[in-house]
Amino acid sequence: MTTFKLPELPYANNALEPVISSRTIEFHYGKHHQTYVNNLNNLIIGTSFENATLDELVTKAEGGMYNNAAQVWNHTFYWESLCPQHKTQPSGAILQAINEQFGSFDTFKEKFSAAAATLFGSGWAWLVKNGTKLEIIQESNAGNPMRKGFKPLLTIDVWEHAYYLDFQNRRPDYIKDFWTIVNWDMVNKRFV
Repeated sequence: MTTFKLPELPYANNALEPVISSRTIEFHYGKHHQTYVNNLNNLIIGTSFENATLDELVTKAEGGMYNNAAQVWNHTFYWESLCPQHKTQPSGAILQAINEQFGSFDTFKEKFSAAAATLFGSGWAWLVKNGTKLEIIQESNAGNPMRKGFKPLLTIDVWEHAYYLDFQNRRPDYIKDFWTIVNWDMVNKRFV
């Protein structure tokens, strides 16, 4: 039987400060993410998904099993999308694709930020690859773009637990600061 584990963060708990505090990491990663892992491990016992990979669970499971699997996957992807090294914009193939698809990096940032800011309730804004085309999509709750056949490249978590301790109800401020901690090297790797 598969047993999922909370993956190690690729940086120290305080590495993303001041955008994401160690206190937020403690709750968001240490408690919320861990709870999704624990729930998923309990939910797969005795089912046809006991030996499934996380990707298989995200693309095939339903209900609570899907919700917890997707949240484990989404959060792991989110943490890997961030880094303490501040690059103001991407380079290489992903920058070229963004410029071709959206006209400019600034236009892309505006559209992605708007998708994150206007998502009602809880969920995720994503930059995805749909064939050869880039798209910005919104997913509510545990929504994951792999279910639609898209390849995820970048995400921002806009559930309140992602930003409330640091920004309270100011989601737009969190989104603005998010751009200073994006791991563009990882996004570029995912793109090619």
